[in-house]
Amino acid sequence: MAAKYVVGIDLGTTHCVVAYAPVDFETKPEIRIFEILQITAPNEIKYLSLLPSFIYLMGKHDVPEASVRLPWQEKAEMIVGTFARKRGSEVPHKLVASAKSWLCHSGVDRTRAILPWGSPNDVEKISPVQATMILLSHIRDSWNHTIAQNDEDSRLEKQDIFITVPASFDAVARELTVKAAEMAGLEHFTLLEEPQAAFYAWIEANEDRWRDMVSLGESILVCDIGGGTTDFSLIEVSEEDGNLALQRVAVGEHILLGGDNMDLTLAYVLREKISSRLDDWQFRALWYQSRQAKERLLTDSNTHKEPVVILGRGTSLIGSTIKTELTRDEVERVLLEGFFPKCGIDEAPRRSAKVGIREMGLPYEEDPAITRHLAGFLSNHLQRLESFPSAILFNGGVMKADLFRKRVLDVVRTWGGDAEVRELVSPDLDLAVARGAAYYGFVCKGYGIRIKAGASRSYYVGIESTMPSVPGVPAPMKALCVVPFGMEEGSTVEIKEKEFGLVVGEPAVFHIFSSTVRQDDKAGDIVEDWDNTIEEVGAMETQLSSEEENGGTIVPVWIESTMTEIGTLELRCVDISNTSRKWKLEFNLKEREQKKSFEHETVR
Repeated sequence: MAAKYVVGIDLGTTHCVVAYAPVDFETKPEIRIFEILQITAPNEIKYLSLLPSFIYLMGKHDVPEASVRLPWQEKAEMIVGTFARKRGSEVPHKLVASAKSWLCHSGVDRTRAILPWGSPNDVEKISPVQATMILLSHIRDSWNHTIAQNDEDSRLEKQDIFITVPASFDAVARELTVKAAEMAGLEHFTLLEEPQAAFYAWIEANEDRWRDMVSLGESILVCDIGGGTTDFSLIEVSEEDGNLALQRVAVGEHILLGGDNMDLTLAYVLREKISSRLDDWQFRALWYQSRQAKERLLTDSNTHKEPVVILGRGTSLIGSTIKTELTRDEVERVLLEGFFPKCGIDEAPRRSAKVGIREMGLPYEEDPAITRHLAGFLSNHLQRLESFPSAILFNGGVMKADLFRKRVLDVVRTWGGDAEVRELVSPDLDLAVARGAAYYGFVCKGYGIRIKAGASRSYYVGIESTMPSVPGVPAPMKALCVVPFGMEEGSTVEIKEKEFGLVVGEPAVFHIFSSTVRQDDKAGDIVEDWDNTIEEVGAMETQLSSEEENGGTIVPVWIESTMTEIGTLELRCVDISNTSRKWKLEFNLKEREQKKSFEHETVR
């Protein structure tokens, strides 16, 4: 049965948004926003266009279970969305937030129940993958309750779905997103980079005239700053068969820096104004309260201050309630100068010596200056462009503030010298990614123009050098390029230049590396000294059944790599003597990925 709808899902750090359109359009697809049913207060349910990406894990003596039960539930064990965020700001150790940021954190086991991070041991926890699955399941259930209640063929599981992820997501984070979607029962889905989706939304909003708004040879910077990440992409306008064409030519590193950092900064500002000492529980509540106050101040020009109230921890909660306020001046001054300072294009993000022991948690960027990260990104890629970026398309909730967009435009204009840098106006910074993802679904069906993209980074397999053992000195590691930057989805390459020995009856481990800056490496190239331009992603494993061969036998194999249609990486070992025998390499997702240090210099 063919899908009846194309559905775009913006799986955001702060909000989830769903856009859709019927497949049977005649002229132009009519893309709509699906309003998601959610609990907004006890005994109160509303349809809203934004589903806050928060999960509140209810306890035995929490709000009455029946008051937060959704129509499709027999029993409510957790709350998702608006009321989850509100209740979690009061009881933060039960609130799961920033699940997407945890999903791409390679320093923890993302399949293990670790969230809410830092909560007491007696609090039930879930994994980042489970949290992502819960958000998608809520969307699925709301869709099926609203649209498919009397039509089995309209169920979300049967539609063509396009789920957005940061362009900087590596292969493991993409694989985990796929795993979460499969756990939620979704079947026909494709991953799409968020900056591309935002650009597709801009095309859809200006469909009759977008070709008159860009020029051949110019490049466009997509500056996507959301709740958890900062994502940069460059799209170049080229020519193909006499017509304008679009190509994504660069993607930034994964930068864990966004609205969450800003909220935390404001929480520190407020803590200085409070005479009472706050424990960890109260400070986390202050962090969440700061987010809500910031959003109201930045979106309502008539509001100049917002009250912030933190519950006490004593027996008399009312008597020990802590009150303060956040002002518009504090928000603008602290965030503008702290996160968007004026700087030169030759300035790199600042680094300092790391403390030997630190608390475990999300690996936030050390330098909060987004403008310096942008300078580093452009400096790495300017030599590949025909011209300095002449336009910026903003995306992400942070960039809804006119103040921030104007500062970024002013800074980039100083870098460009005489070059004009204009803003391409987004139709809606909250809804653009979901709308663009739905529009992309129709592009895949032959409607509209497609942004040429492919792999957002180059991928490599680590090769240990053959050399005599030296005490205390690890064998140098080389990197074999198995997926070049821009390798198109659905394409496969065979890497026969390097032969591996696959051990029978025992796990064979392959170290996987990636790079967003090495765009000239070809499949089969071997890199011996990469000078911090390549980083380890994780490990892939396979095992040849010992029932087929005697244990300990080594089978000569070569590598076959595929960028799948849904946007994930597949690697296979191919038996050289019998090429019909192939063993798929699987990412090791259940064990904590350990970053290993290797000697990259050539041994002389």
